[in-house]
Amino acid sequence: MSRARTVGLVLGAALDAVLADPARGHPVAGFGRIAAGLERAVHRDSRLVGAAYATVLVAGTGAAAAGAERALAGRRPGRRAALARAGLTAATTWTVLGGTSLRRQGRALGGELERRDLRAARTRLPSLCGRDLSALDAGGLARAGVESVAENTSDAVVAPLLWGAVAGLPGLVAYRAANTLDAMVGYRDARHGRFGWAAARTDDAANLLPARMCALLTCACAPVVGGSPAEAFRVMRRDGRSHPSPNAGVVEAAFAGALGLRLGGELRYPHGVEHRPELGSGRPAEAGDLAAAARLSGAVSAASVVVCAGAVAALDTLRTRRAGSRGPGEGG
Repeated sequence: MSRARTVGLVLGAALDAVLADPARGHPVAGFGRIAAGLERAVHRDSRLVGAAYATVLVAGTGAAAAGAERALAGRRPGRRAALARAGLTAATTWTVLGGTSLRRQGRALGGELERRDLRAARTRLPSLCGRDLSALDAGGLARAGVESVAENTSDAVVAPLLWGAVAGLPGLVAYRAANTLDAMVGYRDARHGRFGWAAARTDDAANLLPARMCALLTCACAPVVGGSPAEAFRVMRRDGRSHPSPNAGVVEAAFAGALGLRLGGELRYPHGVEHRPELGSGRPAEAGDLAAAARLSGAVSAASVVVCAGAVAALDTLRTRRAGSRGPGEGG
């Protein structure tokens, strides 16, 4: 099982690197349509209703994946069964990852800003984040793009890989369900302030460890963009905790330190203005920084594949040792 999981995760990451997101019939988009329809049917200004909504969708997708994994595990052992498990894990990993599409969008945004095509850049930005476009000049668009590349490197790459390593298919799909719901209903606006509370808190909890892993990998990969691992780590430690998000802050601060930038400050969303502490003490983001952020994201993504594959092997070794320590006839 562990070998099939490792092969599936690595192969799924390779498929994402080569093919990016599926062009049509994306399962995550299908899940989003189901979630939107259910929200319209059950929405109430209630945390309890919102918690039930999030539980049904996240636990339901996780249970379905667990059933599929058990069905494959119950097949007669053999090469075909192992290939089936690896193939399903690879296909699922491919569909839940979004690193290649993220980097392509980031580089394209940088190119549009370098050409001073602000109209095209404003049209593209919603594919990366949900800012108030009317209030963003070239510098604001660049900063928003770098921040989004940083945060989504954790959300769209490191977190799903880590949950896949720890919990297999259920981990992959349940994490993606939680993260998608947070993007859909986790806002602090009039409609979702109470209803989306559980979805937002679930996503926060699911990203606590992955975000810190992503931040540390960002520090380690800082030389890819000419940065200093020590400086990136210093900025991450100093500024990461000041961010209102318990997870986005450490990652964005690590990116700021690695790239020598100053991120954060005033952010305008459709639901209102947020004033966030500045992250880093470098210069403001510029158009060319989007390509650098994409390179850094790619390096972190590759490193996370290696770390998560190693985590599967380590967990398998730990389980084997525990089983051996029981001795014959022990346990049940």
